[in-house]
Order: sequence, then structure tokens, then C-alpha cells
Amino acid sequence: MYRPGRRTFAGALVCVLLAFTSLLDAAPASFEAAKVLARQQVWHDRNQTGSFYCGCDWEWAGRSGGRVNLESCGYVIRAQVNRAVRIEWEHIVPASLFGQQRLCWQQGGRPNCKRVDPLFNLMEADLHNLAPAIGEANADRSNYRFAMLPDTPYNHGQCPIKISFIQRAVEPRDEIKGLIARVYFYMHDRYDLRLSRQQEQLLMAWNLRYPPDAWELERDRRITAIMGHGNAFVRGERAWLPGHRNTAEGVRRGSPAQVSNEAARRPVIGNSRSRVYHLPKGCPSYSSVSAGNRIAFNEEAQAIREGYRKAGNCR
Repeated sequence: MYRPGRRTFAGALVCVLLAFTSLLDAAPASFEAAKVLARQQVWHDRNQTGSFYCGCDWEWAGRSGGRVNLESCGYVIRAQVNRAVRIEWEHIVPASLFGQQRLCWQQGGRPNCKRVDPLFNLMEADLHNLAPAIGEANADRSNYRFAMLPDTPYNHGQCPIKISFIQRAVEPRDEIKGLIARVYFYMHDRYDLRLSRQQEQLLMAWNLRYPPDAWELERDRRITAIMGHGNAFVRGERAWLPGHRNTAEGVRRGSPAQVSNEAARRPVIGNSRSRVYHLPKGCPSYSSVSAGNRIAFNEEAQAIREGYRKAGNCR
């Protein structure tokens, strides 16, 4: 039975609660949800301006992927045909780098961290650390360190990324070196990660030589609108100097108690079109329901009474 008063109230409630949760750093709940948000709200109009490592154009496909136009940047497939023609979401700071600094990784690797560690899930889903890249370039970059590689040839046609498999090192194109540095500073500062002296010196040099351009500033604004906080190293509000002491802001917010308390204050979100509801914790698509279809419920039982069913991907 349709109740216009209830629908109007629910719409108003969701606007208030969503505004409130943005102040609580309403980051995506999972990497899967983050990829959808990255496509829909950050990179949606950037597919004709170039992929991260190679500068290739692509056409969006599926919920968060894309099909690469290899000719747009002169990309030559090195070995992996299937991954070379698709867009993947690259962790600029590799998931293995921050995962290996967590106990969960020692006890079962990435799958275990995704299952038991709230902070790992926040780091994996942090939009500041994501960028669309050609799948093969993403795979070849692996979790290698960044370096200057003057004697290393290009391995992917005209794609300006140098990868030394022997040295396990990568030199990206100049256009993204500064952005990479500031993302590294942000992730290490926010999540209290260890940064080697060698990487620190190189990234500090890149940060100075390649200041933020218009797109990096816009990217930060878009991500801030979703997550509720920006990258202070992009905005010039914070500087990374030798001997930097991490603020560890994300570690405090990512504790199990903090995650649980914030989730408890967030509404159950229903999709009026699919008649499916999503819980604020454990449901990857919670943050990706379009605004026009969102219905807020005070509790799960209310959603069920209204004829909604739980999303099938909820854990």
C-alpha cells in the first residue's frame, strides 16, 4: 500500500542522515563499492582524457570497468591480451604494501584481511588511492617500488611507463609523478604506514617538481564530497618533510569500535526500484544506491515490513 506521507518523510530523513554521515568520513564500505563510486562520481567524465599510467582513452562497460582504445595512445600488448584491453582500478599504494603491515595479512593474506580487519577494508576502499589503469599495465606494475629508470626501455609501445622486472621497480610518466607522491604521503600519514627512506626522498622530489594540476585539484574535490575528507598534501595544508610523524587519523577512525558505532548511526538504505535494502555494515552496495531511488529505514525490520529484501551480496 502506498503511503505518500511516509515516502516524503523517508526522503527527508535520508537527506539529513546522509549529510550527517558525510561528516563522519562516509567512506565506501568495500573495494567493490568504491570502484562503482569512483566511476559514477569521480572519473565519469575522464575516459577521453587518458588512463592513469598510459594516457589511453576507454569506453565505460559494466558497473565499474571499461574497454580500452589501444590506438588512442599507441599501446602495444606485451603479454596479457585480456587484461590489456580492459580498465581496472589500480591501488596507487599497492594493497599488499599496506596489507603486509597488518596482522591479518600474516594470518591469511588479502582474503583474510577483507574478512576480519575493518581498517584494511577502509584502506582498500579509499578513493584517494584509486585510479583507472589498463589491466596489463596494472599487472606489470604489480607492487613494485617507484624509481628513476633512465636505462630501462618501454615495454608497452608508446605507453610511457618503464618497468624493470629484474629490479622490481617502476618509473611512471611525468604527468602523474606528483599525484603519486601526494597519494603516498596521504596513505602513509592517514593509516600510519612505514615509508622507506629511499622512497621518501624520491617522492619528495616528485612532489616539488610536479605540483598539483587542475585535474588533481578537481579529483580531490570530488573525492572529498564523497568521503568527507580530502588529501591535505594536495591542498597544501600539510607538507611531508624528512622525519615526518604520521597523524594516523584513519587508524583511529578505522578501529572496530569506531566502525561499529558509526554504522549504528547510519540508516538502512532501500532501493525503491529493486525493492532491495542494504545495511550500513557488510553490504558492499550501501553507498552506491542512486539518490533518486534511496529510501531510508530506521531499522532492518522496518524495511522487511515494507516488503524489501536484503541485498544478496551482503555479508
